[in-house]
Amino acid sequence: MEQEKISTPAQGLIWFGAAVSIAEILTGTLLAPLGFRKGLAAILIGHVIGCALLYLAGVIGARTEKSAMETVKISFGQKGALLFSVLNVLQLAGWTAVMIFSGGEAAATAAPFFGVPLWECAIGALVLLWILIDFKHLQKLNIVAMSALFLLTLVLSTIVFKGGGSFPSAEALSFGAAVELSAAMPLSWLPLISDYTRSSRDPGKAPAVSALVYFATSCWMYVIGMGAALYTGESDIAKIMAGVGLAAIALFIVVFSTVTTTFLDVWSAGVSSESISRNFREKPAAAVICVIGVLLAVFTPITRMEGFLYLIGSVFAPMIAILIADFFILKRDAAGRDFDWGNLVIWLAGFILYRLFLKMDTPLGNTLPVMILTGGICFIVRKIFFKN
Repeated sequence: MEQEKISTPAQGLIWFGAAVSIAEILTGTLLAPLGFRKGLAAILIGHVIGCALLYLAGVIGARTEKSAMETVKISFGQKGALLFSVLNVLQLAGWTAVMIFSGGEAAATAAPFFGVPLWECAIGALVLLWILIDFKHLQKLNIVAMSALFLLTLVLSTIVFKGGGSFPSAEALSFGAAVELSAAMPLSWLPLISDYTRSSRDPGKAPAVSALVYFATSCWMYVIGMGAALYTGESDIAKIMAGVGLAAIALFIVVFSTVTTTFLDVWSAGVSSESISRNFREKPAAAVICVIGVLLAVFTPITRMEGFLYLIGSVFAPMIAILIADFFILKRDAAGRDFDWGNLVIWLAGFILYRLFLKMDTPLGNTLPVMILTGGICFIVRKIFFKN
């Protein structure tokens, strides 16, 4: 099916919506123990790392005009890439549930007349609406929603940084751990970005605009969260705004930021489903994932799934490292094979390295060293042992 082309400004709006997220703000609160100056440095360094890799992944999709999981076939073969497609759908279904659960809790804080389950269902219904709307109309709706979110987050920033004093925290956090937390959000989009840059009208500009917009907006969200913890002593943004009589604004930010971010998760899950089987179609598969996410959020202790989700997420750092090495450095393409066993073994080594590095503390976090090592192993193995 031919993809409708997305303008460069529309690409920027997509990634603005991805970054304006309660999850990003909450992650920013975790950096408060470093203080503002060190915390800001960690945010910037982590986002430079994450967004540089995000850009490279987006370039691959833009140049090949393939979805994220279709590009994985370049390194792992037609059937070898199925492993990553299945795991991507699983992690996206899980993150959909986590986002809806977090959004429902925050919305219930701003507007307690509905319980958390009702807000979760309402957010899920809005995500379904985003899925079902025709793409041309969706772009217009996104312009309205993003403009409103931009103005309201300016209001939120003003409220947070008018707070007095500094909130002391006894919890220790190393600079390397803070960098890893800051890189985590842009890295989480690595298995998705090509789903959007593949359809860009200007393949040369779209990946750069996407990465730069995400960089600026995500840093902003982190700083809001860190500032909230430092200057107000409160990490719940909805509670902060409700406390100064702005519950309606808080509700809008919570609901629509959750919708615009979660939409990307479920849509990419639909795209990845097509990579698993041509019998699946993007919109119906995305709608099914959305419903599954709502059911998980309402009926399961979703916060207990995060360890499992991070385990699955660690699959994708070595996967992308190998893909970047193959595409940009080695200039090789295994898409004509069923399996590329050499790269699958290298990926397994990278996965094990990632799990080992989780126990270490490095100045630049864990993901970047693992990706450099995995990409280096791929390069050396291909140059010395394999010539194809």
